[in-house]
This record gives sequence, C-alpha cells and structure tokens, in this order.
Amino acid sequence: MPAHIRKGDVVFVRSGSDKGKTGEVVSVDPSTSRCVVKGINLRTKHMKPTQLRPKGAIVKLELPIHISKVSPIADGKPTRVRFAVKADGSKVRVAAKSGKELGVVSPARKTPAAAAGKKAK
Repeated sequence: MPAHIRKGDVVFVRSGSDKGKTGEVVSVDPSTSRCVVKGINLRTKHMKPTQLRPKGAIVKLELPIHISKVSPIADGKPTRVRFAVKADGSKVRVAAKSGKELGVVSPARKTPAAAAGKKAK
C-alpha cells in the first residue's frame, strides 16, 4: 500500500468522534494501516498502583486511527494524495487539489551507466 500519510504530516480527521480536528502524525504502522495523531483519539487509562507509582495514575493515551479517516493538509485545506515521478526518477507525493509537493517517497535511482561503471571496478 502506498504511503499516503507519513510521520510529521499535519492531517485533518474526516470521520469519527474527532471529526474536523487537525493534528500532527506521530507514528504510522503500515502493516495495520493505522496512524497515531497528536491530540486525536484520546483514551483514559487507569494505571494500577506500583512501587514506582504508589497511588497509581490516570493517563491519557493517543490510540491509533485508520489512515482512511485522515487527509493531509496542504495550503490550509484537506486534500487527497497522488504520486508523481520527476524527471530525475524520484517519486514524490503531490496534493491533488493544489499540486503542491508533500514530500519525496523514494530518491532518484542511479542511471544504469553509472551502476555498470561501479560494478566494473
């Protein structure tokens, strides 16, 4: 699955209990297609008393949400993502609405001539 959402992106939540909120992506898990967004999908966990915390604690956790529920923000508006290959061979993420680059997915590949020259040495 292509990496539409990456760590560090500012995203807009499209559905769910936090619909309409924005936040920064803290982490992405490609195997489950979920991401953790700062300040979104907060849950309260009651921690048991331990030797380190004799009184216990109440902790707010950011749980992951599915990446289909978020859209990256470009120019202040949520947008879909498409991919483009530049002339140098690098693959970039592009905002579908504005055409603005969102980041490089994979760097430019070496030319076959340059790769063959290295192998000959």
